[in-house]
Amino acid sequence: MIMINEQMKNYGNNRSVIRDLFEFGNQKKAEIGAENVFDFSLGNPNVPAPKYVNMAVRNLIDNYDDVYVHGYTSAQGDAACRQAIASDLNERYAAHFRKENFYMTCGAAASLKIILTALYTPGDEVIVFTPYFPEYRVFVETTGAKLVEVSSDPDTFQIDFSLLEEAISANTKSVIINSPNNPSGVVYTEENIIRLAALLEKKEKEYGHPIYLITDEPYRELVYDDIKVPFVTKYYRDTVVCYSFSKSLALPGERIGYILVPDEAADSADVYAAVCGAGRALGYVCAPSMMQHVIEKCCGMVSDINEYKEKRDLIYNALTEYGFSCIHPDGAFYLFVRSPEPDANAFSEKAKEFNLLLVPADSFGTPGFVRIAYCVSTDMIKRSLPAFKKLADYYSQKEGLE
Repeated sequence: MIMINEQMKNYGNNRSVIRDLFEFGNQKKAEIGAENVFDFSLGNPNVPAPKYVNMAVRNLIDNYDDVYVHGYTSAQGDAACRQAIASDLNERYAAHFRKENFYMTCGAAASLKIILTALYTPGDEVIVFTPYFPEYRVFVETTGAKLVEVSSDPDTFQIDFSLLEEAISANTKSVIINSPNNPSGVVYTEENIIRLAALLEKKEKEYGHPIYLITDEPYRELVYDDIKVPFVTKYYRDTVVCYSFSKSLALPGERIGYILVPDEAADSADVYAAVCGAGRALGYVCAPSMMQHVIEKCCGMVSDINEYKEKRDLIYNALTEYGFSCIHPDGAFYLFVRSPEPDANAFSEKAKEFNLLLVPADSFGTPGFVRIAYCVSTDMIKRSLPAFKKLADYYSQKEGLE
């Protein structure tokens, strides 16, 4: 008899809808040509990394020995890299972090899995706001904890505080926020972050234990129109930050990020020790060393925000003109579009007939929407617009017939 972990088998057999659509797109491109497929499935940045990133890679390879470039760093990450990140954040946010507050990871996914493993025991609950990145459920449930969904305000996708207060219980150990949000592009306002901090502080006193606010921040710098993203550690002491350079530096395949455990957080020394232990248990020690050295020299840099803004304006303005209802994104590089029929999966399937690959948002906790990742070439967006117009016309004519 073959003995396997049934939970892992189920996750393997029920792949991410995003990845499935991406693979469908690859097959379709092979059949009819890549230029004829409009793939908006994957958040894979098209805007290039700042030039200095590639220069830093070349400099490392040309001028440093192989052990420094490719060898192991300390388990928690290279000290110079962690200090560079601390110094950058201290300068930008008037903070006072030390290198000892940081644990280098293989991107935000690893950061989240590590901190959840560090914090959670069976019976604990973690609150997420819809819409949320679907892998949160996988990360939470594989710790033995329970994921609790709280619906956001349906008009603004900001936090619905009445629903949140109802959802917090004695078993709540943390709340995850993602701002700018994947998939909606919404940025939580400073007012709402202040309200969130006050509510969590009240609940901490009520239940007599910390409630950690885990901020998932791969899109922190990708914001438009002078929108400000509140740096949450400044508002709530029991904050843990999970960050990735995948989006800000357009390096998703390099898998580099960090966990920040501030000194102010409750039991911070124990939490950091648990992070180190979880990284060890999961086999995540020593994030990619060459990228750590690159980050040491490049942290604080950002890809061209103006190019993302151009793409956002192009697709948002066109789709709203065609009659689609879209959430206006203040950050990230996703457009959240209300499905013109109740079943977003059916809408996504109909879009395929026009070679448009749009991700249905049921797994994001928000049925009735699709996500469009507009981090693609501007040329592809322009070429896709006639297909979007035909899709809109189809639904317009369908409504007329009904």
